[in-house]
Amino acid sequence: LSMQAFVLALALLPLASAFVLPEAAVKPENRDVYTIPYNDATARKQILFAAGAAYGNQPQKCLDKVFTGATVRRVVEARCDVNPADKCLGYTAVSPNDKVIIVVFRGTNNNVQLILEGLETVFEYHTPWAAGGVVSQYFNDGFLNIWNAGLKDDFNALAAKYPGYQVWITGHSLGGAMASLAASYITYNKLYDASKVQLVTYGQPRVGDAAYAHAVDRDVTNKFRVTHAHDPVPHLPQENLQGFTHHKAEVFYKEAMTKYNICDDVDESEFCSNGQVLPDTSIKDHLNYFQINVSDLG
Repeated sequence: LSMQAFVLALALLPLASAFVLPEAAVKPENRDVYTIPYNDATARKQILFAAGAAYGNQPQKCLDKVFTGATVRRVVEARCDVNPADKCLGYTAVSPNDKVIIVVFRGTNNNVQLILEGLETVFEYHTPWAAGGVVSQYFNDGFLNIWNAGLKDDFNALAAKYPGYQVWITGHSLGGAMASLAASYITYNKLYDASKVQLVTYGQPRVGDAAYAHAVDRDVTNKFRVTHAHDPVPHLPQENLQGFTHHKAEVFYKEAMTKYNICDDVDESEFCSNGQVLPDTSIKDHLNYFQINVSDLG
């Protein structure tokens, strides 16, 4: 692992900023106004557990720790790509107490291996996205395989049964990329009231090009990419490599994850993770959010 981490560090050295932002730095005032504002307690005490539950074979047990009366409705596993051993997973749940429909994506079960390989195969091939731009074919295929294998039917049933509920869409790592696509798909196709859809991801890599980022910014009103200190995955692939860039809005936490800064004036800001002086090469920071190992949580 140490040699792999060293290789990854060399690959990511160009990402290091040339300066350190002072603690008192002030963001521009032209911020977006969110109808469902970012809530630290919800992100760390509820949505994180929903995302982590996807890594286990009994996601209900994770939900029971932080939700009252929430029920997992359907778990769907499908092939991520041509490799039959490479599985992606998603599930739906509903929490009547919170008035929330929950949609979660795990991504591949080989996350760490792909991270250490630099996710090269994930970003090699592109495919057009209906809402705009192009995206990683790997993420596109994984999302659509899960969606068409049963997640779509269950989401539509939940949407019809609970029309006034919020929809929380989430995922960690590669699951966060698929969650981004799911939020774009649902809002672009008007499957649910966009003002009630909230996307919260953890350690999400770049999903598509600038046109895709613009489409997400246009359609998904409430969206937050939670990033942690020196997590390398939000910087993959390198910015503008093959045209890939992030959509808004980043919620950046430093090491202890006690304080955060929201960067929503531009898609990628030096006031958040792009402003770090050291290269972001910490696999530990990727696996651990809010002092919890997300992949071990399930």
